[in-house]
Amino acid sequence: MRLILGISGASGVIMGYHMLKALKHAPDMEVHLVITEGAALNFELETEMKTEQLAALADVVHSNRNLAANISSGSFHTDGMIVIPASMKTVAGIASGYAENLLLRAVDVCLKESRRVVLVPREMPLNRIHLRNIKECADCGCTIVPPMLTFYNGSDSLEKQINHIVGKILMQFGIDFKDFAPWKGENIDDWKEMFSGRLDFGRHN
Repeated sequence: MRLILGISGASGVIMGYHMLKALKHAPDMEVHLVITEGAALNFELETEMKTEQLAALADVVHSNRNLAANISSGSFHTDGMIVIPASMKTVAGIASGYAENLLLRAVDVCLKESRRVVLVPREMPLNRIHLRNIKECADCGCTIVPPMLTFYNGSDSLEKQINHIVGKILMQFGIDFKDFAPWKGENIDDWKEMFSGRLDFGRHN
């Protein structure tokens, strides 16, 4: 499998690093990495990591300014692309088809070739412009995986929360992630007994 990983300049670039680590351990995987200028700056501001550490986890690293890279053409086959995190500027560029850099062009190519694109939009709160652009991306074929907090699987640390997000994204490509803890199900009868006398399970509020 060959995937493109884009890391754009939203807060939360550490999620991109964790995604790189997960892909590094995926069998028969070739990763093409594109880091925007804003993302590189955020790595300096939010982490103690150097971009060289990220590059070491990828098979190929592309300059975001190199619109002549192989991933800018549909004739270069890939299995899709992940953008984590996806800044609102990047989301706006995707929604409008404004492929001014390699990351945006690579997404544009994946969409025109009907390849899977997963966006991890990172902003809060979302205004109507953000929501409109995210919806436009979804309407154009992108899968939207916002980095939501998760509580049902014992994700009691930042790393576990990120692992859950990474696992949910990789599921979109049929990739198993060993550090992903899925919901295993519960017996509803046990819950009814636990809350007997305190909740009316005959009513749905």
